[in-house]
Amino acid sequence: MAKTKKIDLSIIIISFNTKNITKNCLESINRSLFKSKIKYEIIVIDNNSFDGSKKMLEEYSKNKKNHIIYIQTNQNLGFGKGNNLGVKNAKGKYILFLNSDTIILNRSIEKLFYFYQKNETKIHFLGPKLLNKDLTPQPSAAYFFTLPVVFSSLFLKGDYWGLTRFSPEKTKKVDWISGACILTKKNYFNKLKGFDEKIFMYMEEVDLLYRANKIGFNVYFYPESKIIHLASASSSGKTFPILQVYKGFLFFYKKHYSKINLLILKFLLKLKALIAIIIGKIKKNNYLINTYEEAFKIN
Repeated sequence: MAKTKKIDLSIIIISFNTKNITKNCLESINRSLFKSKIKYEIIVIDNNSFDGSKKMLEEYSKNKKNHIIYIQTNQNLGFGKGNNLGVKNAKGKYILFLNSDTIILNRSIEKLFYFYQKNETKIHFLGPKLLNKDLTPQPSAAYFFTLPVVFSSLFLKGDYWGLTRFSPEKTKKVDWISGACILTKKNYFNKLKGFDEKIFMYMEEVDLLYRANKIGFNVYFYPESKIIHLASASSSGKTFPILQVYKGFLFFYKKHYSKINLLILKFLLKLKALIAIIIGKIKKNNYLINTYEEAFKIN
């Protein structure tokens, strides 16, 4: 009877209509971990893609050197439910949630993994420094969405001023990190009962790490590990992400905040939508008008 290979790290990727991007991501992982001592597996959950991803993943998973476990859902489960399915199939003690639109630079997974192992008594969730395609820093550490943070996000370009999301130069404890790349232990994730499957897309990591914070789990940002994140590669256009952010804010506040806070949040979201609609009409920008008219209707 063949001995089952022990797995240290399970890398979980959700794929949806990003055939070439996903393939580039997988190749960058295997390139990054070439001759590594880390025993790893890559679990790819394909959310019923229709762009040729299925065939590509079937072929790619046939080569055992690619370390791929390919799971086809036959329906779009979304981000949270898809990742939860990945964890259920994971054999590793450690879990790395990784977006399909990422490119691993150099030995960044090793750097992240070994730093985490050395500090796992005080660090429960760890994220790297995300970079844009041109290698400029991408804000990927953030503050929880209190009302002042929401206001900064909606009206003050909070990311630009570091009021909402930022990219530290030193290792730092933060409120939450981007779901594009999160390293943790499987038992920590399971203690939180995974991602909330009621959230289809956007705000899953915020909700998860908010719940983690409530039970004393720490979240850290580690800039020595660097990963390119193409961002929104699996979302067509800007309308869908904006509407999902609106829904995400409302879901998060209904779940975690008081009714007064929820009322104030709704006022801020409606105000943002009205301002955007007015600007859209002045500039004759149909994208702004149509997007924020839809956003205004969300309750």
